[in-house]
Amino acid sequence: PTHNGDTHAHMCSGTVGAIVTCPLEVLKTRLQSSGLTLRPVFQVQLSGTGASVIRPGTVTPGLLQVLRSILEKEGPRSLFRGLGPNLVGVAPSRAIYFAAYSKAKELFNGLFVPNSGLVHMSSAGAAAFVTNSLMNPIWMVKTRMQLEKKARGEKKMNALQCARYVYKTEGVRGFYRGLTASYAGISETMICFLIYETLKKHLAQSQFASPSGEAEKGASDFLCLMMAAAFSKGCASCIAYPHEVIRTRLREEGSKYKYFFQTGRLIAVEEGYTAFYRGLIPQLIRQIPNTAIVLSSYELIMHLFRDNK
Repeated sequence: PTHNGDTHAHMCSGTVGAIVTCPLEVLKTRLQSSGLTLRPVFQVQLSGTGASVIRPGTVTPGLLQVLRSILEKEGPRSLFRGLGPNLVGVAPSRAIYFAAYSKAKELFNGLFVPNSGLVHMSSAGAAAFVTNSLMNPIWMVKTRMQLEKKARGEKKMNALQCARYVYKTEGVRGFYRGLTASYAGISETMICFLIYETLKKHLAQSQFASPSGEAEKGASDFLCLMMAAAFSKGCASCIAYPHEVIRTRLREEGSKYKYFFQTGRLIAVEEGYTAFYRGLIPQLIRQIPNTAIVLSSYELIMHLFRDNK
């Protein structure tokens, strides 16, 4: 496939997914944040001497409660906060990722058994490292915009104003908050690609593969690839999700969260280990179809480019 074909494939496949799943990302980020309102629950113990109130627990608002709150207080447009930087970033991030993945795969094929699981994992990890390092400033601005709570009618910051504010208050370093957590999240990318490439290889050898070969891929082949991508992302997301919560906390404005492990400790002590999985449901709803769309669209577009050569 041509490099130009590659670039177009990444741009097309990434942008559609970003727009469709934006509200879910806003909900996920709000659920992950420390600014989520926790309702106190007091447990009453009855004894012979009367009732006594035990230490209060807390109840975390669920996905639908957060959605209702955003719609009532901020309006439906708030569900698309951060879409600007997301659209600005999605095409270059996809292009950088797949270009780095392709180059890394060439390199690792020379070091390990060609096209083995180890090659796919190493290539995915290297590509994620490069992409995270280059794209963190844009994702930082996106997260800040998603966390900004303004009542309906109040003026909200646009991406440029948000970027200026970060630079003014925190300097260049402010744009790299959460980068350590993103590096920790490379494990998710590696797990996802390892499972996906393994399943893809099995599909190519199985009865699902089109009997007439690559030239005539049937709809069932792409459906199988979508299912493989969805399964891969689901497994990887569940395993590596806590880094997402830590990253959101690190990106919060004026945050008490300073470093990766310090943030992890604080969350565990103050909120318990379940806090590391807050926002997992919208993340799965968002990422599984998004990854399925992106990877299968990429395969389809590359197939079309090969046909047109």
